[in-house]
Amino acid sequence: MAAKALSFDVGDYVVYPKHGVGRVIELQKQEIAGMQLELYVLRFEKEKMTLRVPTNKAESVGMRKLSSDKTLREALDTLTGKPKVKRTMWSRRAQEYEAKINSGDLVSIAEVVRDLFRAEDQPEQSYSERQIFEGAASRLARELAAMEELEEPKALEKILDILRKAAAIHNKDKAVA
Repeated sequence: MAAKALSFDVGDYVVYPKHGVGRVIELQKQEIAGMQLELYVLRFEKEKMTLRVPTNKAESVGMRKLSSDKTLREALDTLTGKPKVKRTMWSRRAQEYEAKINSGDLVSIAEVVRDLFRAEDQPEQSYSERQIFEGAASRLARELAAMEELEEPKALEKILDILRKAAAIHNKDKAVA
């Protein structure tokens, strides 16, 4: 039997790519289809969801520990960049955004947040743009909150402050051009 590459302890915060930040609440042994399985039991408070992940599948599904401080700084720096808006059809862009969010990669999620953010003085977003933005911002805020031991609303406000300041700078550049 191969050594486990990833190991999480009860109480650890983990990131499950399709669901975001959860917490390991238990390690279970269960017999399923005649096989003994060891499972991580993850709890996602916001969604009020419990997920069981076989310990030997944790790596292949992309489950990971919270990002490093370096990755978090890189993600927050990404928010200050100039938004990149592609001129492709919305349905194609929406798929790309969803793929980035579900990748679980913090920097990719920050790119989606940056690209879909609208300051008060910018045009309204469509409903689907706003939904994707809120989903990505919430994912980013939950990981930031877990890493910095903040409440999620405070983490979200920190992200929005960074975005507003960046938007003010980028919009000023547009006015000069």
